[in-house]
Amino acid sequence: MQDMARIEGADSAKIAGWLAERLRAAGGGAITIPGGSTPFPILADLVARDDGAIDWAAWQVWPNDDRIVPEDHEASNTGKIRALLEPAGARIVALAEGADPPHFALTWLGMGPDGHIASLFPNTDPRPDDPQAIRRLTPDPLPPHAPFDRITLTIPALVESDAIVFTLGGAPDKRAVFEGALRGEHDLPIARLLRAAAARGIAVTVFT
Repeated sequence: MQDMARIEGADSAKIAGWLAERLRAAGGGAITIPGGSTPFPILADLVARDDGAIDWAAWQVWPNDDRIVPEDHEASNTGKIRALLEPAGARIVALAEGADPPHFALTWLGMGPDGHIASLFPNTDPRPDDPQAIRRLTPDPLPPHAPFDRITLTIPALVESDAIVFTLGGAPDKRAVFEGALRGEHDLPIARLLRAAAARGIAVTVFT
């Protein structure tokens, strides 16, 4: 059975507060965080907190995935993460094929309405037993707002974690796909990841 906590109606500030508590309790280590439109307002709130909760110098931050573009490109997740967190003291690690991701204190994920997580789109057939921790791949179809090849952590790398949190951005279509995954109604990437997390006994929190 999935160890799942659902939190509804949370705004960016509330999610940032939850993240701050987790990072403060852990003290340091590595986390992986998503790109896209939902996380960056939350990250901005997290960095702006002036309560001394987070020693960013103790944290290594890995993106879940990125578009194959220079970091100064507007589509670069790594560039945006670096701009927000590096001035606070965090160490940002750009994804590279062949790199060896660490065990994460927290894996923070978004999800698309097609059930993709990180850049593990349905057409890429992500495997819970993938021998590679990082893959370069091409979504099909390419999202029109970001028509680029991707580099991504795979399912085994994402579930090498103490805990997983999802931020779904309040989208009903995403919630329906997520709940369908929990009920075993499909085999989209989100369902595969949740099964892998359950098999490892990883606690999951979802902000709907």
